[in-house]
Amino acid sequence: MSKPVDGAPTSTRSRVAAWALWDCGSTGMAAIVVTFVFSVYLTGTVGEGTPGGASPVSWLGRAEAIAGVTVAVLAPVTGVWVQASALRREVLALLTGLAVAVTATMSLIRDEPAYLFAGLAMLAVAAACGDLASVPYNALLRQLSTPETSGRISGFGWASGYLGSVVLLLLVYVGFISGDGPTRGLLGLPVEGGLNVRLAMLLAAAWFALFALPLLLTMNRWPKPVEPPRERVGLIGAYRKVWTDISAEWRRDRNLVYYLAASAVFRDGLAGVFAFGAVLGVAVYGLSAGDVLMFGIAACVVAAIGAVIGGLIDDRVGSKPVIVSSLVAMIITGLVLLALSGPVTFWICGLLLCLFIGPTQSSARTLLLRMSVDGREGVAFGLYTMTGRAVSFLAPWLFFTFVDLFDSDRAGTAGLCVVLGTGLVAMIFVKVPRHGQVVTAP
Repeated sequence: MSKPVDGAPTSTRSRVAAWALWDCGSTGMAAIVVTFVFSVYLTGTVGEGTPGGASPVSWLGRAEAIAGVTVAVLAPVTGVWVQASALRREVLALLTGLAVAVTATMSLIRDEPAYLFAGLAMLAVAAACGDLASVPYNALLRQLSTPETSGRISGFGWASGYLGSVVLLLLVYVGFISGDGPTRGLLGLPVEGGLNVRLAMLLAAAWFALFALPLLLTMNRWPKPVEPPRERVGLIGAYRKVWTDISAEWRRDRNLVYYLAASAVFRDGLAGVFAFGAVLGVAVYGLSAGDVLMFGIAACVVAAIGAVIGGLIDDRVGSKPVIVSSLVAMIITGLVLLALSGPVTFWICGLLLCLFIGPTQSSARTLLLRMSVDGREGVAFGLYTMTGRAVSFLAPWLFFTFVDLFDSDRAGTAGLCVVLGTGLVAMIFVKVPRHGQVVTAP
C-alpha cells in the first residue's frame, strides 16, 4: 500500500509548486492549440475555400472525436502502467515531449486548404497526448497531499493552469494577433502565410516545455512511497489488468463506478460550456472576435479564483457538496443566459459559469482520489479519463440537437443545461466516504 510521503515543509511546497507548474504549461498550451487560436486558424483561415464535402468545422469535430476515442482506448492501460510510482515520470515525460513536439510542428501549417488535414491531425495528437498525460499527473496528487490537504492542492493546480492560460493568451494576443491589416501584434508579423499564428505555436510549445521541466527534472528525487513490487505488463496484459481492476472495484465499492459514470456526464457538460461559449458569444450575444479573446482571458482568471476558493471549501466540507452546489449554480446561470440577450448578459453570466467550473473540476478530481484505494490511484485516474472521453459526444450532440430542433443557436445552451442536469441528478445518488477518511484495500 502506498502512503503519502512526509517531508520538510519547504521540500513539500517545492514539489507542489513543480507539480502545479506542469499544469500551468499544459493548460496554457491547450488554450492556444485547442480552444482560441490554432483551431480557429484551421477552421477560419486554413480551411477557407475547401472544395466540397464537410465544412472545416465539421472536420474539426471529427478530428477531436478521433482524439477522444484514442484517449478512451489508451487511458485505462496508461493508468495500469503508472500504478507503480517509478513509471509515472517516464510516462509523463514521453507524453509531454510528444505534445510539445507536435505543437512546435504546427508552425509548418500554412494558410492553404492543402494543409487542413495535416493541421487537424496534429491538433488531434496534441489533444490526445495532453489528456493521456493527465493520468500520471493526477495520480501524483496522492504523493503530494493528505486527506486534509488534497482539496486545496488540487485547487491550486487548477488555478495555476488557468493563470498560465491567461498569461500565454495575453502574450499571444499582444505579440501575434492584435490589430488589423497585413501585419499583426507588437512584433508586426505578416498575416500572409499565417506566419503570426505559426510562430505563436512555437511559443506555445516552448511555454509547455519550460513549465514542465521543473516537475520532470525533480520527480526522480521525490521520496518513494512504500508499495508492493509490480511487474511490467504489455498492452494486452494491461487490458486484462484493467478488467480485473474494474471487476474488483465493482465488488469492493460500486459507488466508485457510479461516480465515474456521473462525473463523466457533468465533466462533459463543463467541456461543452468551454467549447461552445465563444461560438455563442459571437453568434448570439454580439461579441466581436477580439472581445471573445478578452473574455477568454477574464474567464480563466475567474475560474482560477473559483478553483482556489472551492479547494479551501472542499477541505472543510468535502468534495460532493462543492460539486453539487456548483452544478446547481451553473444550471441556474445557464437558464438565465438562455432567457436574456446582449453582450453585458454574456459577460456576467459567462463569468459566473466560469466561477463555478473551477471548483467543480478541482473537487471532481479530489473526490476520485478520496474514493480510490490507496496505492491504486493510477488505475482510478485512467478510468476517470477513459469514462470522461467515452461520453465526450454527449454535450456536442445535445447542443446541436437543440439548435436544429428549435432552429436557434441560442437553444444550444439548453442542451448543455440538460447535460449538466443529468450529471447533477446522478451525482446526488453517489455515496462518498466520510470526509477525511482514507480508503484502504480490504
